[in-house]
Amino acid sequence: MMDGSRWRAIGVSLCGSSHVKTGQPCQDYHAFVRLPGGALIAALADGAGSAELSQVGAEVAVKMALETLSWHLEKEPMAKAGAEAWRSLLGAAMQGALSAVQREAARRGLPERELACTLSVVVAFPEMVTAAQDGKGNMENGKAVAFPGMVAAAQVGDGSVVAADGQGKILSLLRPIAGEYLNETTFLISPGALDELQFAWHGEGVARLAMLTDGLQMLALKVADGEPHAPFFEPLFRFIGMAEDEGKGQADLAAFLGSDRVQARTDDDLTLLLAAVVE
Repeated sequence: MMDGSRWRAIGVSLCGSSHVKTGQPCQDYHAFVRLPGGALIAALADGAGSAELSQVGAEVAVKMALETLSWHLEKEPMAKAGAEAWRSLLGAAMQGALSAVQREAARRGLPERELACTLSVVVAFPEMVTAAQDGKGNMENGKAVAFPGMVAAAQVGDGSVVAADGQGKILSLLRPIAGEYLNETTFLISPGALDELQFAWHGEGVARLAMLTDGLQMLALKVADGEPHAPFFEPLFRFIGMAEDEGKGQADLAAFLGSDRVQARTDDDLTLLLAAVVE
């Protein structure tokens, strides 16, 4: 398999101004991994503000979700698998994350609710060209098959996953589900949380991805329906497409999240993870 493109990715988690004032840590956590077969796997979590060690729960959940997915995808890339196979795999990653949080709570002698967090997970493959195979799995000389790429995403709780295709069309993959009360959400450790798992699969290829926690929802999403606010995402997708130096790009993204424009609209922790397919 030959990758026709690769992923550029940048992520920032920033402590909210309300947490700075009270001396609380940042309770968001994010991470991503680029696998040799062309896959990008990424996860982010938002710790519950009322939980004593939610930042620990968020870190444990993200790391175990990525570890689970990496282990599976290194054995079987699954790029051309269908939606149900991806639903099963992302569900397994969520279950692994939940079990890891439960073990960490038990190790510390704390109720699970003290490590409560949300969790969003994404796996994406870029467009690729693969060598064709015959019916017996043998490579056929001189033949190639174009694979348009795919993205699968799963989420427990609020937050959002947004994508754009090669023409720049904004795609809403996952959005927050409104509860009865403002800021009400489901956490990974909530009873029946995995039964409420949101899942999305898009098999026509994406060129840009964005993942965010709820601290950015008032800026990034339309209040009425949770749909992406295009004027927020379009400049960010242009930015990640041109950010050849990921270190500088991360600093620029952190500066944006810490800017007066953003801080005037939210005092919560902020996480934004951006990715782009680059040739």
